[in-house]
Amino acid sequence: MAAKKGRIFPPVTEFDAAARERRTAAADLDGTLLTSSSAFPYYFLVALEAGGYLRAAALLLLSPLLLVLYTGVSEAAAISLLVFATFAGLRVGDVEAVARGVLPRHYAADVRADAWRVFRGCGAARRVVVTASPAVMVGAFVREFLGAEVAGTELETFAFASGRRFTGRIKAVLVGERKREVVERLFAGGDMPDVGLGDRESDHDFMAICKEAYMVPKNKKAPRAAAGELLSRAIFHDGRLVRRPDPAAAAFALAYLPIGFFLALLRVFLNLPIPPHLVRHTYALTGIRLSIRGSPPPPPNPNSGDLSNSGGSLLVCNHRTALDPIIISIALGRPVTCVTYSVSRLSTAISPIPAVALTRVDRESDKARIAALLEKGDVVVCPEGTTCREPYLLRFSALFAELTERIVPVAVEARQSTYYGSTARGWKFLDPYFFYMNPRPAYEVTFLPALRKEETCVAGGRSAVDVANHVQRVIAKELGFECTALTRKDKYMKLAGNDGRVAAADGDKDKKTKAN
Repeated sequence: MAAKKGRIFPPVTEFDAAARERRTAAADLDGTLLTSSSAFPYYFLVALEAGGYLRAAALLLLSPLLLVLYTGVSEAAAISLLVFATFAGLRVGDVEAVARGVLPRHYAADVRADAWRVFRGCGAARRVVVTASPAVMVGAFVREFLGAEVAGTELETFAFASGRRFTGRIKAVLVGERKREVVERLFAGGDMPDVGLGDRESDHDFMAICKEAYMVPKNKKAPRAAAGELLSRAIFHDGRLVRRPDPAAAAFALAYLPIGFFLALLRVFLNLPIPPHLVRHTYALTGIRLSIRGSPPPPPNPNSGDLSNSGGSLLVCNHRTALDPIIISIALGRPVTCVTYSVSRLSTAISPIPAVALTRVDRESDKARIAALLEKGDVVVCPEGTTCREPYLLRFSALFAELTERIVPVAVEARQSTYYGSTARGWKFLDPYFFYMNPRPAYEVTFLPALRKEETCVAGGRSAVDVANHVQRVIAKELGFECTALTRKDKYMKLAGNDGRVAAADGDKDKKTKAN
C-alpha cells in the first residue's frame, strides 16, 4: 500500500485534540518532532566525541557533497555516505556512551512544541518514532525524553579484539516505503496508528497508513518545547561543545581550536607567576571576565589573640569546573588551599595554589587533614564532589560541616560559549585549558555571609547534615539553581547507562563508593 503521489496532508495546526481520543501515534524525528530538519549536527557530535577531531573535520569537509547527494540524487544515498563517514570503525560502546551522555541535551533543546504536544497527547497507549537516523544514535533520547519506541536505521557491526565496531554499512536506510513497512510490522495484528506526523515527501508512505496524518511545516523559528514539558531533563551530560554544531558552529569550533589552544596556554602560564591580588587585572587583559560580588571573609590573623580568628575560613562552594578553587583564590586576592579527592601530577605542577588529596574512604583522616590546613589558612572545598553543568546542585557531602565554625558559602558560575571546561569521559587534565580556550570565558564569584555560630555544628550543635543542607540551599538560592538528591555516583552511573560501569577514565577511584 503506497502513498498516493502528490497526496496532500493537512498541517499540524489543524489537529483538534478535542475531536476524539487518539491512543497511538507514529512520527518522524528530524524536522517533525525536532525543529531542525538536518541531522548533521548529531552525526558531527558522534564523529567528534567517539572518533576524534580529525574524523569530525573530515565529516565537515564532506558536508557539501552530502548536500548535493541529498538534493540531487536521493535521501538514502546521502544518509549512506553520512553514516559511513561517521561510524566506520567506531566502537559500539563509545557510540552508545555518546548517545547517552552527549546527544540528549542537544536533542532536547530542539524539540518542536506544537508537534510534541500532538505526539504526546495522542500516544497514551503507544508512541513510535520512525526515523532515518541510526537507532543507536537516537534511541536513548527518544526512549527517555519522548517516552517512545524507536524504529531507526540499523547499522552493521563486526567483532574486534577491543569490542564490537561498526562497519559503516547500513542494513537498510529507513526512508520512504521502508518507513511504511516498519510501521506495518510494529502494528501488525492491530489497528494502524491513530495519528501520523511527518515533514517531507519521504514520510508520506507511512503517514498514508495512519488513520489521520498531519504535515509539520518547516519553520526554524518555531517555538521549542520547554525542558519541563519533556518526560526527562538533561541534568548530567558530557561532551566538549557548548552549542549544537550546525555547520557554521562546527566549522568555527574546529577552525578556532589551534587559536584557542594557544590562547589557553598564554592565559595559563602568563598568570602562574602573578600574585593572586593582581591576577584579576591580567585576566581582564587576556579577555577573561571575572565578576566578584559580596564581602570576602577577612584573612586569618594568628597574632590577633582571638582564637576564633587565628585560623582560616572554610570556603564551601558549588562545583562548575576544576578552576573553582583557583578563581576563588584570585577573587580573595590571597592564596588558599584546595582539598579534593583526586589530584593529578600535571594539575599539581601547573596549579598556582596547593591542592591536597583526601582519601574519601577514611573520614576521620580526611577531617583531621582539613582541620590542620585550616589552622594555617583558608581552605576551599567543593562538597558536590563533581561538576554539574545544568542549573542544579548535587547533594552536598557533610564532611566539612564538623570542622569549624567559620564556614563561608561561595556561589560560583562559569560562562562558556564554545567549549566546556569539564568532562567525564575525556582527559581531565585538559579541562582548564578547554575553559580558557573559549573566546571570552567568564566566572562569577559571590561571597555569601558566613554562617552564624548558631547555624554551625561546632558552636550551635547543629547536625552535620543540617549544616550541609543549609549551605546547599543558600548557594542554590543565590544562583537560582535547584537542589537535588543526586550524587557524584549518580552522575557517573547515568553517563555509564545506569549499570554501575563508569564511563570516565579520569583517575578517580571512588565511583562505586557510597556518597557521604
